[in-house]
Amino acid sequence: MPNLLVLIMIGCGLLSLIFFIFTFMAIRKKKLISSTIRLLVALLCLALAALFGTITVATKGYLALTHEETAAVVKTEPLGEKLFIAHFKFSDGHEDSYRLAGDELYIDAHILKWNPIVNILGLHTVYELDRVSGRYMDIQEELTAPRTMHLVSQKKPLNMFNLRQKYSFLKPLLDAEYGSAAFIKLEKPANLEIKVSTTGLLIREIKP
Repeated sequence: MPNLLVLIMIGCGLLSLIFFIFTFMAIRKKKLISSTIRLLVALLCLALAALFGTITVATKGYLALTHEETAAVVKTEPLGEKLFIAHFKFSDGHEDSYRLAGDELYIDAHILKWNPIVNILGLHTVYELDRVSGRYMDIQEELTAPRTMHLVSQKKPLNMFNLRQKYSFLKPLLDAEYGSAAFIKLEKPANLEIKVSTTGLLIREIKP
């Protein structure tokens, strides 16, 4: 079922079309003031439809966050010294595996928290896992040893996190936007849960 934001976008688009038709009719009747007002209303509705459409596309791939949730389940297996493979099963059901170098598993995410007034449009705190990598405990190794990093976020034409940083007019819509990261040392095969809450990411080992 379409959410409220999509319905508002469609409604604004239809209103824009209707007022463009009214504008054309007023121009044909040579009603300058009336046609100008209707054109301005049509352009306003079109701009609102474009804004809501942009937000809808830019937040696609982000998952609603209302409490602590499991973002992914991870099974790690050592492949050698400071080398391991991490098998991910994400909350949306898809799976992937990443070969990583280092002593620790590191993952980060984008978290967007909307202002309460925007919640009535169906937009709530959302998150998206962004990258996974290996991490060395020793800073010198972190600087000189082989680095491995993989993108886990979905590719999209627009990304709300990037748009917010680029366009200041979106600032009033968001209460906060931030990156969060977590890492855990790996010394043996492990089963892990990557949890996300409104305070950020955390990693828990799944006890047998």
